[in-house]
Amino acid sequence: MNNEPNLYDSRSTGLNSFFTKMYGYMGLAVAISALTAYIGSFNPTVIRMMSNPLALFGVFAIQLVLVYSMSSVKADRSPLMSALGLFLFAGLEGLLFSGIFIVYTAQNITSAFVAAFVMFTVLAIMGTTTKKDLSGIGRQANAALIALIIVSLINLFLRSPMINYIFSFVGLVIFMGLTAWDTQRLRQMYLQMGSQVNVNNLALMGALQLYLDFINIFIFLLNIFTGVGGDRD
Repeated sequence: MNNEPNLYDSRSTGLNSFFTKMYGYMGLAVAISALTAYIGSFNPTVIRMMSNPLALFGVFAIQLVLVYSMSSVKADRSPLMSALGLFLFAGLEGLLFSGIFIVYTAQNITSAFVAAFVMFTVLAIMGTTTKKDLSGIGRQANAALIALIIVSLINLFLRSPMINYIFSFVGLVIFMGLTAWDTQRLRQMYLQMGSQVNVNNLALMGALQLYLDFINIFIFLLNIFTGVGGDRD
């Protein structure tokens, strides 16, 4: 008897279940960030805190620790701890976004979110279904991301709206490439490691990575939609 069709069906079903979990966790993380940002925008204490450089540094530091701790898949890690890490990160990101409803119009926020959702979905589907190896794109995008971070840090002192606007397009292209590559990479990781590690941990790690891709696409689109100098009021 030929068992290959049954093996293929089993792997396909497992992969579909993995992606369902991963996108479910990611969607919940995005919802937590949005809700936290919306509630925080009505709280003057939160707004003042997020305007304090020391508070911002503290939030960034905690986020870096969370990303580092979730960046590797460990077979013995508790899925509950991984989930708490993801949702804590999303909540902190929401605090950072608490001023977004004050700075930007609801129309700009909605337009950027919808555009980011559509763009992310298309790129995720491409990354999942394409047979082309996207690792080269991933390496180039990561190298470009380092350069973008350096330019962004320099622009913190220059405060040039034009540089910020131009590099929003660059950042958008970078995270478009990363979204497709990350999706393909996570698919391959499941096929290679799905039987060796806790699938929920792998899905949570993937959810964090794709969450970061989506959030950055949204931020860059928001900057692009508001134009040079930020037509936000």
